[in-house]
Amino acid sequence: MVTEITKGVYWVGVVDWGLRLFHGHELSTHRGSTYNSYLIVDDKIVLVDTVWGPFRDRLMENIREVVDPTKIDIVVANHSETDHSGGLPAVMRHIPNAPVVVSSHGEESVEGHYHQPWKFRKVKTGEKINIGKNDLVFVEAPMLHWPDSMFTYLTGENILMPNDAFGQHYATAFRFNDEVNPEELYEEAIKYYANILTPFSNLVLKKIEEVLALNLPVQIIAPSHGVIWRKDPLQIVKKYQEWAAQVPEKSAVILFDTMWHGTQRMAEAIGDGLGAEGVSYKLFHMAVSDRNDVVTEIFKAKAIIIGSPTLNQGILPTLAPILDDIRGLKFQNKVGAAFGTYGWSGEAVKLIEEQFQRCKIPVVAQGVRAKWQPKTAALAECAQLGRIVAGAVKSA
Repeated sequence: MVTEITKGVYWVGVVDWGLRLFHGHELSTHRGSTYNSYLIVDDKIVLVDTVWGPFRDRLMENIREVVDPTKIDIVVANHSETDHSGGLPAVMRHIPNAPVVVSSHGEESVEGHYHQPWKFRKVKTGEKINIGKNDLVFVEAPMLHWPDSMFTYLTGENILMPNDAFGQHYATAFRFNDEVNPEELYEEAIKYYANILTPFSNLVLKKIEEVLALNLPVQIIAPSHGVIWRKDPLQIVKKYQEWAAQVPEKSAVILFDTMWHGTQRMAEAIGDGLGAEGVSYKLFHMAVSDRNDVVTEIFKAKAIIIGSPTLNQGILPTLAPILDDIRGLKFQNKVGAAFGTYGWSGEAVKLIEEQFQRCKIPVVAQGVRAKWQPKTAALAECAQLGRIVAGAVKSA
């Protein structure tokens, strides 16, 4: 259903209730998502972003509820990834001569997706386009989270449309933050940040400072996924500043997989050591845990403790993806430790510690290895490892 955000500005996007995997199956979306597209009706009619390609017909239906698509004067493509730009070909068939406004890197990436001779207009930070009573103001946001990313601001109505920034994968019956469950909203907002934007945290802080320095009043933040922030919209900006600083909670996460429950018993003993020192922890069996949910918990915690049996002189394959995530997401202000069982060669603990070193996460306790099933002495070592990590967490 089309929603009028403010006078003359319409949400014409799509709610995808059934989406459960995103980004090539790399991101879980337990609560679905939305693809937000915004139609501005001023002296000139502007469409800001479109929707994922499979929903292009729904987009066109929504636009027709407001205006004849042939009357659109300008299209803004804040980002070329196809969950935002997939509806462009359907729109541009109606307006082949309309300008497509992109960032300095946007022409290459949009053209690279669609190979169409559209009339691109490249803009830089601070550049304006007058559309009648109001102006569009553009802010380039490279690497938030692609080189072509851009924010669009509408004067008069004071709406910031920041594409992937400040969004969530969250399908809801309503469009605005004051109409939905705030707990669910922030669960999805931090998951979105942790899994997508964490490696760009320094850029996030700089970009927020740059946008604030423009002294643009912001009454609404309208991202490209999830709900629109209209009640105290800067609350999500403040949260991004907190998250980008990566100041962790004084807690720990224990990740493990196990073959015959020996490594699991070690994980539980480490948890006992943490708990005995008053440090909260969460324990995840990676064979049955959602990786993106675990990444969110890693993002929040100070300590990451990882355990695996040794298999084929390596770790269990269920742990490899999360180790890759820890490397790629470039978490800051963490400490680490490792543990595991083995029967012959026993390399797993060393391999995990080496991964921590590559990630610049200091290992604060000597890894614990147990041959075959852990005996009482090995479990006592695990509890001691938990106490040592707890000390590092509390002293941070």
